[in-house]
Amino acid sequence: MRGMCAAMLMFEALLLGLAVPVMISVESVDKAVALPLGLGLALLCLLTAGMLRRPEGYLVGHVLQVATIATGLLVPIMFFVGAMFAALWCAAFVLGRRIEADKARWAAEGHPAGGEAEQV
Repeated sequence: MRGMCAAMLMFEALLLGLAVPVMISVESVDKAVALPLGLGLALLCLLTAGMLRRPEGYLVGHVLQVATIATGLLVPIMFFVGAMFAALWCAAFVLGRRIEADKARWAAEGHPAGGEAEQV
């Protein structure tokens, strides 16, 4: 789960960094607002990707999804792009939990690592 969620946050950081020039040039957002907001959120995404070893990291990740969607107040297309990344984050979170639960169940049942069938 951690790997998939961290990958989503890294891609999201890239997106937020690339959104800064769009905010400044296309949407005419003041540089004093666009730079700290876009680059700050991008930095938070990268830091949060490293925090995913602890449960609090996932909570921060959820909050970052809401913040990314909220950037749509400055750049309207970010409502859509932020929602798309939030959906990917939720999918990574839910599927990651299912995979971890399956691995734990397989280990409890005595299956080999990774759930692969034994070669005879």
